[in-house]
Amino acid sequence: MSMIIGMAGKGGTGKTTLAGLAVRYLAKIGKVPILAVDADSNANFADVLGMTYSHTLSEAREEMKSSVGNVSITKDTLIELRTQEAIVEGDAFDLVVMGQPEGSGCYCAANSILAAVLEKTLANYPYQVIDNEAGMEHISRLTARYMDIFFVVSDASRRGLTAALRIWKLVDELKIRIKRKYLIVNRTRGELTGEVKDIIAKESMDLAGVIPDDEAIYEADQNGEPTSFLGTDSSPAVRAAMAIFEKTLFE
Repeated sequence: MSMIIGMAGKGGTGKTTLAGLAVRYLAKIGKVPILAVDADSNANFADVLGMTYSHTLSEAREEMKSSVGNVSITKDTLIELRTQEAIVEGDAFDLVVMGQPEGSGCYCAANSILAAVLEKTLANYPYQVIDNEAGMEHISRLTARYMDIFFVVSDASRRGLTAALRIWKLVDELKIRIKRKYLIVNRTRGELTGEVKDIIAKESMDLAGVIPDDEAIYEADQNGEPTSFLGTDSSPAVRAAMAIFEKTLFE
């Protein structure tokens, strides 16, 4: 049985960096192999992990949808081949990028086959970290509706927390079974405001921790360096993230 860790948040909250740090934490404590799944249509998980990719699963879906009448290969085989091509292999972890959401037309058959192939592929990895977009389109359509741990990432603003709350409630609407769900407030500057604390308490959001704004992460982003490579000595944000994962992932 795989351990599935999901991460979601609106753009700019730093959730992809945190997803990368979760992959790094698992690798550090020997919880391998890991599959990193980029389920954000604005794919940049590879950059955070220091990897490159050539193919996405959405390309396989589009190819299957347009291959009507081609009898040289079955659609199931086509999807399976393209899925294997899309997996980028690393040392402790591999990466697969979902790619863009559906275009026009019906994707029911393609999604059905792709979901079945994905389920079989994911079963090969005892640990998975999924970087989701805020609307979680890929999760709702293509991946198993189950996660062991789900982190919703917000910044420290009231507006950011309101967006995080929408995601918090969305997983229930999508009927995704989740064992444990946590809020992470990222890029904080000092203490959380009373208003933000009141929202967290009122909505019974389980706060896993706060992560300070960090110049080291900003500079790494500006220089195109993988932020998951930052060390705990040079980055207070990395230290805080690792402490959160240590506290929550295997409690």
